[in-house]
Amino acid sequence: MTAAEPLLRRASFADLTPFEVYRLCRLRVDVFVVEQECPYPELDGRDLEPATEHLWFADDDGEVLATIRVLDDGGSRAIGRVATAVGARGRGLAARLIEAALASYGDGPLTMGAQAHLESWYARFGFRVSGPGYLEDGIPHVPMRREPA
Repeated sequence: MTAAEPLLRRASFADLTPFEVYRLCRLRVDVFVVEQECPYPELDGRDLEPATEHLWFADDDGEVLATIRVLDDGGSRAIGRVATAVGARGRGLAARLIEAALASYGDGPLTMGAQAHLESWYARFGFRVSGPGYLEDGIPHVPMRREPA
């Protein structure tokens, strides 16, 4: 028996159920705090902004398998908080989320702060390094930008 195709979901924070908020946050904590040993969860308040869109794949039970968020930064959109559950890796879910964001917002510039070791992975979607590297939560990052096609 094969697992059902995960369901792509998208919503603003106001449209998320309490269960979805919990599951999205739990995945971020599992990936960024537990696995990558960041000293504290990434809380910046931008999840709550009305123009922020959360995209994620969920299984039949509602468990979040992979997630990203897309922020409205005025003249551009910013992709961030890309996370995939350990058990869901290797299925291309994060790539499909990036592609969904490009389909919705690729007609304008897109930016991100990418973990440096993933620079070439994001480059396959047209993102290019746009400035000097920096440390965020003790992890090397690079700013990246994708211009409209």
